[in-house]
Amino acid sequence: MLRFRKLRLKNWKNFESVDIDLQDRMFLVGPNASGKSNLLDAFRFLRDLGSSGGGFVEAVRRREGVSTIRCLAARRHSDIEIGVELRDEKDNSWTYQLAFNQDNQRRPVVRTERVFRSGDVILMRPDSEDRHDAARLTQTHLEQVNVNLLFRDLTAFFASIRYLHIVPQLVREPDRSVGRSNDPFGGDFLEQVAGTNAKTRDARMRRIRDALGVAVPQLEKIELTRDDRGVPHLRARYRHWRQHGAWQSEGQLSDGTLRLMGLLWATMDGGGPLLLEEPELSLHPEIVRVLPQMLARVQRRRGRQIFLSTHSPDLLRDTGIGLDETLLFAPKKEGTGVSSATSVGEIRQLLDAGLSLAEIVIPRTRPADVTQLALFADA
Repeated sequence: MLRFRKLRLKNWKNFESVDIDLQDRMFLVGPNASGKSNLLDAFRFLRDLGSSGGGFVEAVRRREGVSTIRCLAARRHSDIEIGVELRDEKDNSWTYQLAFNQDNQRRPVVRTERVFRSGDVILMRPDSEDRHDAARLTQTHLEQVNVNLLFRDLTAFFASIRYLHIVPQLVREPDRSVGRSNDPFGGDFLEQVAGTNAKTRDARMRRIRDALGVAVPQLEKIELTRDDRGVPHLRARYRHWRQHGAWQSEGQLSDGTLRLMGLLWATMDGGGPLLLEEPELSLHPEIVRVLPQMLARVQRRRGRQIFLSTHSPDLLRDTGIGLDETLLFAPKKEGTGVSSATSVGEIRQLLDAGLSLAEIVIPRTRPADVTQLALFADA
């Protein structure tokens, strides 16, 4: 099992230049629009490179082109660069580096692509064939099975990355899955559940039912059904004064129930890194408080990394969150800066003085003039 250990970005969206150490869990904390989602998107970009139906050109297209991806602070050296370092359980190291830009017709082109294994060079591009045929630089070697044999483990690992940010309204739409496949926002979430091997699906649904029975009052059963057209639907039964209880479909379930179900399913689906956007949304604070413990158990038992963004003080009150697991985002004129909480000596001092991590980092990452919002109606 590979794990990310470093991430380097240059001219990527909010980030002119960042170099980040990564643990098995990471909590991304910062103001709105500071780049938390954009940092997670760097991992999604790697996933798109290695996934079936993806590839370099498609990954750039999904992000509306090189000009949209490039940091506004980029100047003379405008190549966009992504670099990651990884290690396996035997402490073998891998490094993947990609730099790209666009040509005069705004087509994405690879500037450099490099792969190292335990310090040995596996791939170094552009090579002589690239210089002879420039069209080759419209694809990465990562995505080409005829040339990636020596580092195909990287391709498979990148393709195993999962991202989830369930939007309950999409799950409820009657035609939710039309034109969507593996939609991270939940458009085809029920179709993904229905398409899972029946034995695996039923086992997961039983575990989700037990968990939801704890978190959602009165809920006693949850199951997947299909309508006359074969479209999958979710329905839940709640304890009721009638003998057989009351059933509700996904259109009637609360946002919190749908989001929690999506979160629970995601933790059991796959073994690669899991990217979560604000998992606290729509959930009761007491549920949010136990999420770090639940995710820690998932990480230990399944061996997968979990990176999540959050604004929640309730989530960050968990005393098991390490300073090296916490990344602080600070917007600046030349792009957002990202630092580990371990690099701020004052945080350690305040923790030793009895403050919680939430009491320390939430105020540190709030917008400087946020109190001015209170005067909005007077403007």
